This record gives sequence, C-alpha cells and structure tokens, in this order.
Amino acid sequence: MTLRIDLVLFSGLALTLTTGLANAHVGVSSGPGFAGTNQLVTFSVGHGCEGSDTRKVRIEIPPEVVSVRAVNSNLGPASVELDDAELVSAVTWEKLSSEVLEADTNYYSVTLRLGIPDLAFSTLYFPAYQTCETSDGELLEVPWTATVPEAEVPEGEEPAPALTILPKRVPGWNKLSVPAAIADLSAFFSDAVIVWKDDAAYSPNEYTSQQIAKTSGVTALTSLDAADEIWVKY
Repeated sequence: MTLRIDLVLFSGLALTLTTGLANAHVGVSSGPGFAGTNQLVTFSVGHGCEGSDTRKVRIEIPPEVVSVRAVNSNLGPASVELDDAELVSAVTWEKLSSEVLEADTNYYSVTLRLGIPDLAFSTLYFPAYQTCETSDGELLEVPWTATVPEAEVPEGEEPAPALTILPKRVPGWNKLSVPAAIADLSAFFSDAVIVWKDDAAYSPNEYTSQQIAKTSGVTALTSLDAADEIWVKY
C-alpha cells in the first residue's frame, strides 16, 4: 500500500453510511448487514396493492442466515415457519381483517433480528409476499421474489428485498481480502473513506476522487478481482 500525505489529508472526512429511505416496493430499509454479527434488519412496506391496504407480509429466510428472531410490528404480530431441521424458514406478519384500512394510506415496517453470515462482499435475497385486502374482502397478492440485482429483474417480476453484506471493520485502516470479483466498487464501499490496492485508489467521495486523479503515481481503482488484498479506511 502506498500512502501519500496529500491524499490522507484530503480523505480525512468520513462519509455517513446511507441507510436509505423506504423504497416503493418491499425492501430492506435499515442499510447493509455486517458479516458475522447479529443485528436488526428492517423491511419497508411502502405501499399496498392497487389502492388497497396491506394485510399480510411473508418473508422467506435464505439458508445462509445463521439465526432468526421475529419482532412484532405495526402490521401485526409475527409468526414463524420452521423447516425439517427446526430452523426458521419464513416469518409472517398479519393483522385482522377488521383492522384493514379502507384505502392504501399507511406505511408499514417489519423487523427481524438476524445472525448475519460471515459472507462479506455478497448480497442475500429475502423473497417476500405481500397480501392486500380490498374494501369488499378480496385478497390480492404481490410476490417480490426476483433474486437478482434490481436492474436485471425480468419484465413482469418484482425484486426481492436484498441485504448487502459488508465486512466487519474498525475505525481507521482495515486490511481485507476480497473473496470474489467486484465490478462495482460503490456497491460495497459507499461508506469507506478510501480504498487502496497497490498504487491504485478508490473513494466514493467526489472530492477525494479528484485528489486521487491529481496525485502522481496513483491510478484510479475501478474494480477488484477475487483474492485481491486491499486496505480500506473507514
């Protein structure tokens, strides 16, 4: 790793990790997960179905998740489904039909306490099923189940909630190894101050990126290959 005083000075201001506002679809609204930790993960339910209120949301748990604890929500109490190994395979939140609103006016959120797997630089998908109830009692279901990046969702399908998993870190410099190739550095380093690989550097901060471009002997880091070792400052 090459350290240059001009870049260190210009990259001293850390970025704030973006947790994101609620998406229009059912999605993770609490920000990324951190590998090998236990944390609360919140899913937003931004709207109902065709003007009708949401009555129920069911979220499937990917097998990589280490542990699951359900949390009751403003949508209703949580109930769990177990697989043959007695592990939680899905969680459902549902309110009574008598509590369904006449129109699609409310925002809902549901939360799980998850054991995040030790799979840094990966994405976990949580297929979800949203059920709404019309004013005349008809049930409408919307499947949010496409387990691919949102830009690649096939026409006619809806994206599954996605949890980006970042590596555990400490404030300051961290030496990390990349398990698989990363073409889009912004997907996993949006909260980094600067990323170094040999004499190449990347920063999500526009001003720091300008200083990288102006520094002699330093090239722009645009992607990473599997097994690359990098230094990241948070």
